[in-house]
Amino acid sequence: MDGDTNTARDLIHTRIWREEAEADNPFAARAAFCRGYDVFGEMVGNARWTEMLWLLLRDSLPPRAQLDALEALAVALANPGPRDASVHAAMCGAVGGSTAAASLIAALSVGAGRYGGAREVHDAMAMWQQCGHAVEAWRGWSEPQAASPIEVWPERKHVPGFDPHGASLPATVAQLLAALVRIGAGPHTAWLHANLDAVHAAIGLPLTTAGVAACVLHDLGLSPDEGEMLYLLLRLPGAAAHALEQKTGGFKRFPFYPVELQEAA
Repeated sequence: MDGDTNTARDLIHTRIWREEAEADNPFAARAAFCRGYDVFGEMVGNARWTEMLWLLLRDSLPPRAQLDALEALAVALANPGPRDASVHAAMCGAVGGSTAAASLIAALSVGAGRYGGAREVHDAMAMWQQCGHAVEAWRGWSEPQAASPIEVWPERKHVPGFDPHGASLPATVAQLLAALVRIGAGPHTAWLHANLDAVHAAIGLPLTTAGVAACVLHDLGLSPDEGEMLYLLLRLPGAAAHALEQKTGGFKRFPFYPVELQEAA
């Protein structure tokens, strides 16, 4: 019986990951393999961060252009900046004395929704899957209802991937899209870049960073669920950095306008 238990502990694995236990400690890994690659014996020091990220989601590595596109997108998303609601939430948590985990949870929670958040990326990717380049269909697109009668997300009131309060295309969004096309992110990204003015005219709203991310992640062959998770993950470094900055600076240096409170009549 003891032998069977030890053998079972030695063979802890999932479809993604396999570990071999140390002979004297079943809770410590002697070796770890991701999709068959020896993580500490082969990958550490040789593999790119995006290669590891990709292998956690897929059985094998993609062409170099796709890895380059994912890395470029990761750089663009790494810090949404203090104007972004998720980063602002992390900053508020830190300046108020919250723990590191609480500040990041605040960023994840605020950055998870349908207005510039990860769920909007999910929606936009689902829209790409179902509508393709039929821009007119984007305007009336609605995701099929889930089997569950409980909907945790607020009702979507704009075409996902576009700014419901925007007027013109931000320069940063245009630069990001152009850079991803140069890298060779994929055919949908190239089409979006070539038809940007027509898309803007048809939708009546400017494209957002979330919209670019959704298009690129769709081109990379990821599912909406995978894109949603990646978008949450890739935006955390900026939230963490700004939270650390605010923790040391204090509320008197908080970089936002003061709130004027007025007494009710």
